[in-house]
Amino acid sequence: MLRVPLVSQGKAMNPFPQDIFTEPTGVDPDTLANLGPLARLAGRWEAHKGVDINPKADAPERRVFVERVSFDAIDPQTNGPQLFYGLRYHTHITTEEEDITFHDQVGYWLWEPATGLILQTLAIPRGQVALAAGHAKVGDDNLSLVAARGQTQYGICSTAFLEYGFRTDAYRIDIRFDGDDSWSYDIHTTLAVHGRPDPFDHHDTNTLRRVAPGKPNPLKQILDRRARSN
Repeated sequence: MLRVPLVSQGKAMNPFPQDIFTEPTGVDPDTLANLGPLARLAGRWEAHKGVDINPKADAPERRVFVERVSFDAIDPQTNGPQLFYGLRYHTHITTEEEDITFHDQVGYWLWEPATGLILQTLAIPRGQVALAAGHAKVGDDNLSLVAARGQTQYGICSTAFLEYGFRTDAYRIDIRFDGDDSWSYDIHTTLAVHGRPDPFDHHDTNTLRRVAPGKPNPLKQILDRRARSN
């Protein structure tokens, strides 16, 4: 069951400490060992039969695409007492029939061990960013994250034209792991297309295969080199 994290300003629901400045001690520098349910994403992935259903003037268009994704471990991150381990990712999508970039996307996947919070930040070079959230446990084979337009915590922000022509009202990504070397995603993006009365479900699916393992985060690499030289 997906639990969308909510934070209230009221005292009854506020889960945060009074001390918002002191950072945690004893942070493990090895990100790959602390990614929780995100651990299996680390590395390089490819797929050649992704499917995209997108809106066009006459009728929805179905496109089959080629996808390459990299997930690189980053050093542990803190917001005062809050601790995240995460991956920086880059998704590049092309098509077999055209020499074009069909889609490009960058961002971070973050895991908060203390709460089970998972975040996906995403940005696309058409003037749109989003922050999606969900919860999971170590070893979970399924992840679900959501974002909604108008939310100040886990929301969506777009340019004036996209707000006018293709307003994004909601985003949901569901991930399913199949062992350590394969995973699938199912993405539903709810659009309000200008001049059309009904919401449009922009739908993307794919199954990716591992082509390279994950590498240690920069701090861990430095510490490993020091240890070898001593």
